[in-house]
Amino acid sequence: MKKRAIISVSDKTGVVELAKELVSLGYEIVSTGGTFRTITQAGVEATYVTEITGFPEILEGRVKTLHPHVHGGILAKRTPEHLAQLKELGIIPIDLVIVNLYPFKETIAKENVTLEEAIENIDIGGPTMVRAAAKNYSSVVVVVNPNRYPEVLQELKSTGTVSPSLRLSLAAEAFAHTADYDTYIAEYLAQVKGKDTTFPTHLVLRGEKLQDLRYGENPHQKAVFYRDAGAKGAGVGTARQIQGKELSFNNIIDLNAALELVREFDEPAAVIIKHTNPCGTALGETLAEAYSRAFDADSVSAFGGIVGLNRPVDKETAQKMTETFLEAVIAPAFTPEAREVLAHKANMRLLETGDLTQKEGVQYDIKKVNGGILLQDVDMGKVTPEDLKVVTKKQPAPEELAELLFAWKVVKHVKSNAIVVSKDRQIIGVGAGQMNRVGSANIAFAQAQEKCQGAVLASDAFFPFRDTIDQAARAGITAIIQPGGSLRDEESIQAADEHGIAMVFTGMRHFKH
Repeated sequence: MKKRAIISVSDKTGVVELAKELVSLGYEIVSTGGTFRTITQAGVEATYVTEITGFPEILEGRVKTLHPHVHGGILAKRTPEHLAQLKELGIIPIDLVIVNLYPFKETIAKENVTLEEAIENIDIGGPTMVRAAAKNYSSVVVVVNPNRYPEVLQELKSTGTVSPSLRLSLAAEAFAHTADYDTYIAEYLAQVKGKDTTFPTHLVLRGEKLQDLRYGENPHQKAVFYRDAGAKGAGVGTARQIQGKELSFNNIIDLNAALELVREFDEPAAVIIKHTNPCGTALGETLAEAYSRAFDADSVSAFGGIVGLNRPVDKETAQKMTETFLEAVIAPAFTPEAREVLAHKANMRLLETGDLTQKEGVQYDIKKVNGGILLQDVDMGKVTPEDLKVVTKKQPAPEELAELLFAWKVVKHVKSNAIVVSKDRQIIGVGAGQMNRVGSANIAFAQAQEKCQGAVLASDAFFPFRDTIDQAARAGITAIIQPGGSLRDEESIQAADEHGIAMVFTGMRHFKH
C-alpha cells in the first residue's frame, strides 16, 4: 500500500518541490483548496480531500477535513487492533501531515481589518490535524515549518522513514505552532473586547528565537534572546543590528534601559547607560550637543557604555562617539555619513529602531521569581507641570520647574533607592540602588561636587526623614521634586523651608527594582 501524505498549507514556500519529492518516494498526496491548486498546476498528481471523505466541503469551506477518514487515518496507532479497525471502516492510514495555518497574524496586521475578516481567518481544521498528528508522532510525521522540509526529505531518502528523535522534535514544534496561533487569537479578541481591568487567568508567553547568546549575565550561565512574537514599533527586540559584534545578554538589557529613557524626551536627547543605570543624560540644541553633554556628565563611567539617542545619528554625533570606547548605540536611524564614520569602530554594535514614537498599545512588565511570575503594567506614568503640588513657602522659578521635570524623567529609570541631581538639562550626579536614600544622595552629591550649587534634586520615592533635605542644602541644591506621601512629609517640608529650598510633590512614585 502506498504511503499517504496530506498537504494543506497557508505558507506555500517550497511546497511544490516537497510534493514532487514525496511522489517520487511513492507517497499519495491528499490536499485541499489553494494548496491542491498550487501543486496540481505544477504537475503534481494529488487527490482532493473530498474524494477520501466522500463528503463535500460545506459552510463556505469551514468544514472539509473534519472527518473520520482524515482524523482516523492520522490518529490510528500502527497496532494490529487499530489497523484492523481502519480496514473494517475503509480508512487509509495517513503517514505524513504537512500543514500550517490560515494567516491570522498577517490578517490582523492589516490596516482597518474587520472583526469578520479576522474571524474567518481562524483556522479550525488545520490545528486539529496538526494536533492529532503531533499526538500520534510515533506513527505520523507532522511538519508545520517549511524550513524542516529538507531535513525530513533527507531522512526519507536515506532510510525510508523518519527517526524517532526527529519525529518528537517536529511534534514539539507543531504544538508550539498551534499554541502560538491560539495566543494571537486570544490576544486579538481581548483587544477587540476592550481594555480589561484584570490580568489573564492563564498567562501564555510567545517568543520567536532570535539568537543563542554566548552566555548570560556571567560566563557560566547559558542564555537565549527571544523577540516578543507580537511586538510592534520601536524596541530592542524589533531593532535591526547594522554593525558590530554579536550582542551579549548584558548589552541587550542595557540597550533596553537606554532606549526607554531616551524616548522620554521630545528634544534632542542622549543617554549613556552602565549596568542599567544612566551615568549620563542630557538635552541639547542638536544631537551632537546632547551626546557631548551626556558624556561630560560622567566621562569615567561612560567608557564602555551603551548609548541611546532619540534622533537619527548624523556625522558630527558619530565623530564624537568614536572618541571613546562604546559597547553599543541604539537610535532611530544612522545617516550614510554616520555609518561611514562609525565603520572605523567595527566592533561597535549599532542598532536601528525606526520611529521611537511607535510603541505597543498594551505593555506588561514581567519578572520571574522562583516558582512564579509577576506581571504588571509597564510604568508609563508621566507628570506635567499641572500635576505638581508646591508644598514649600518658596515657589520654584519657571526654569527650576522645567529642570525638576527633566530630573524626574531621569530618576524614573534609576534603580531604587534613586537620587538624581541635574543642572541645565544635564544630570550631574546619580545615586542608585542603595539600601537607604541617604546613601544614594551621598553618592550623587560626591559625583556632582561643586556643580551642585544651584542644581535640583529628584527622588524616586518620598523622604522618610529630613536628613536628605539637610544634605541637599549643604550641597547647594535649590529645588527638590519627590512623590510625597510619607507620614513625615511635614518634617521634610519644614526642613526645606528652613533652608530656603523649593519642593514639589508629584503624587507618583517610581520604584525600580
